[in-house]
Amino acid sequence: MFAREPIPGAVKTRLIPLIGADGAARLADAFIRDALAKASRINAVRLVLAGTSPGPVGRSRYFQRMARRYGAQLIDQEGGDLGRRMARALALYSEPAGAVLMGTDTPSLPLYFIRQAIEDLRQAPVVIAPALDGGYYLAGVRGPVPDIFGALDWGGKRVMSQTLTRLRRLGVAYRLGRWWYDIDRAADLELLAQALAGRGRIPCPATVRVLRELGLLKRPDAAP
Repeated sequence: MFAREPIPGAVKTRLIPLIGADGAARLADAFIRDALAKASRINAVRLVLAGTSPGPVGRSRYFQRMARRYGAQLIDQEGGDLGRRMARALALYSEPAGAVLMGTDTPSLPLYFIRQAIEDLRQAPVVIAPALDGGYYLAGVRGPVPDIFGALDWGGKRVMSQTLTRLRRLGVAYRLGRWWYDIDRAADLELLAQALAGRGRIPCPATVRVLRELGLLKRPDAAP
């Protein structure tokens, strides 16, 4: 699980005009808690929290607390662009059984999507789960990590297509996970609030709590 320490002004910056720096940090913290809680429910896997913070992750009280609470091993993402950090983290655990890496920006993601990706990784050496913004929210590798994450247009709309092109050029078999959406912009947050409104079983309780506190999600019994 890749995560950035939720410091006001440093996380979810595209949401700051809507909910402020403190609100964006609180929401980022909720995303992390929901993602870790969800992943911790998967049996027979090792949960690893790969963090990034202003100083060494091992000295971050926030990440230490998250790792203890959810029974995760804590490691530092270290330096480099996102692709280099992803490849480095995956390589630590991809052999022999495989490793699945995901971020925390998909709070409403159903748990069985992650379980399905783990199952798919038993059938192919690479699994990529696409996001609606043109990127992907999950990447899995079994065996040596192929050269598919370097020098991509991270944050752009072509990341998914660029990665698939490289996989095909290298002749690496892969499977696609299910589509889902990241929460990066105000429109994404509105979509999330609409999707969660009135749901009986909530896939992201920490996120729902913060959305309600920020006035972005009404309780089911609230007047219109």
